[in-house]
This record gives sequence, structure tokens and C-alpha cells, in this order.
Amino acid sequence: METIINEMERVMDEADCIFTPAEVDAALGRMAAEITARLSAARPLVLCVMHGGLITAGRLLPQLEFPLESGYLHATRYGHETCGGHLDWKVRPTENLRGRTVLLVDDILDEGRTLGAIIDYCRDEGAKEVLTAVLVDKRHERKVHPGMSADFVGLISPDRFLFGCGMDYKGFWRNAAGIYAVKGL
Repeated sequence: METIINEMERVMDEADCIFTPAEVDAALGRMAAEITARLSAARPLVLCVMHGGLITAGRLLPQLEFPLESGYLHATRYGHETCGGHLDWKVRPTENLRGRTVLLVDDILDEGRTLGAIIDYCRDEGAKEVLTAVLVDKRHERKVHPGMSADFVGLISPDRFLFGCGMDYKGFWRNAAGIYAVKGL
């Protein structure tokens, strides 16, 4: 375990800070205002996409000053790897989605495979409307659907391997208050 801890400390020491904690706070505040303006009358079901969306949802939901229901789901393509594989459903939503406005909260929109599959699932379960909120939208040409974007976006990032604010590097550093890019990835 000491070897992995040493690696994680080295990764943080060498990382580039892409967004400071203050920039993340400002982005979350702006997202909350946009979501409130759009959904305050909708009585939405807000689903946190675990594990990455945990930090974003935990910091965003207290800023939404309207009645909502919350839950979670857990679908992943990464596990503790640095590149994605097939979609693995760990936990599907337990709430009834039929006829509901659903807001999915996640950490990052990268290629869009995971979020796209979750959106499709929610629609198949009868959701009236499915919206997405991501702290980071990574800009590149590898999106599953060209031009794909979330409905609510906090920050636009360069195409680098990011960690912090819910995003991890090999299972570590989700707890970093800023958003960092791994050197060499």
C-alpha cells in the first residue's frame, strides 16, 4: 500500500492545477442558479451518478432552493482504470422514473458513453424529461455523438486526464478540492 500512496503523492506533486477550488465553487454556484431557473417548478428527481458525481451532487444540491427528490445510480466504465471499457451497472435507480423530470448529476462528460447509456435507460423507464448536469465538460472530437453537451455545465476543460472534485486517478484523489491534470496522460 505504501507504494501506491507514494505514487499518488507524486502524481499530485507533478499535476497541473486546471481549476482552483475558488473556480470550482463559482462554477457550482452558477450551475445552481441555472438549474433553479429551469427546474424549480418541475419537482425533479435528481440522480447522482456514483462515484464521480458524489462530490458535485453533495456540493450542488444544498444550493438548489426548491423541493426535489434525490437518489443515485452506479454505472461505470472505468473502475480503477484510466481508460473505459464496457458499461457495468452496479446499482440502477430505485425510484420510479415514469413521467418524471430527471436530472442526472455527474462529475465529467468525456466521450459521453456512460452518460448516454444512463440517459437512454431513464428514457426507457418512462422519464418525461432527462437533463444532465456535469461539473466538467472535456472538449475534444471523441464524443459518441458529435457536439454532445450536458444541459448544465460548470467548467470546460482541455483534453487531459483529470482528477479531483469527484474524478479519480486509479481510485484516489476524488477528494481534491481543485481539478488537476495528470502529467503525461
